[in-house]
Amino acid sequence: MENVVKTKTAKATTVTARRTNNIRKITSLGMLGAISIILVAVVHFPIMPAAPFLEYDPADVPILIGTFAFGPLAGFLLTIVVSIIQGMTVSAASGGPIGILMHIFATGSCVLIAGNIYAKNKTRKSAAIALVVGALVMTTAMVLMNLILTPIFLGQSIQTVIKMLVPAIIPFNLIKAGLNCAITFVLYKSISHLLKADQ
Repeated sequence: MENVVKTKTAKATTVTARRTNNIRKITSLGMLGAISIILVAVVHFPIMPAAPFLEYDPADVPILIGTFAFGPLAGFLLTIVVSIIQGMTVSAASGGPIGILMHIFATGSCVLIAGNIYAKNKTRKSAAIALVVGALVMTTAMVLMNLILTPIFLGQSIQTVIKMLVPAIIPFNLIKAGLNCAITFVLYKSISHLLKADQ
């Protein structure tokens, strides 16, 4: 009888711990999403004179930190939610549905690649490799998305967009992804420990 009571107590404790962890995870992801939206509203500026409509913002940093803390799937879901909210509020004038789709595709590709690499070996070396590969994949993904969607967004021919790839689109995305991944590398360890405290 005593063993049965102990077993039930242990199961109840495990269930409670899981619920607590889930609540903490959802709360942390919500906080990171809010920070991402605030960052894109406050910090955004053009960095390529050839394409002033391309603006840098650090909004991907909280998403990447959430990815490293809670896994690539959580990071990708956070990307979708943040992209939709940003696209309907602070970035509503920057492409609407096209901007939302490009953000999901760009950040999502980086998150899934970097998150999966880091999840296999959670060391600083692995994080560095994951972020470098993620930045390169994101840049490549944005070349494809710009070829498909930018002609629609700008009302220009695909030839015009192709001419913008080398002088503007590729370097912009390399700089943006590189900066955000570098900032993530510096911050992720200490912040992820705070997010997962007592788990």
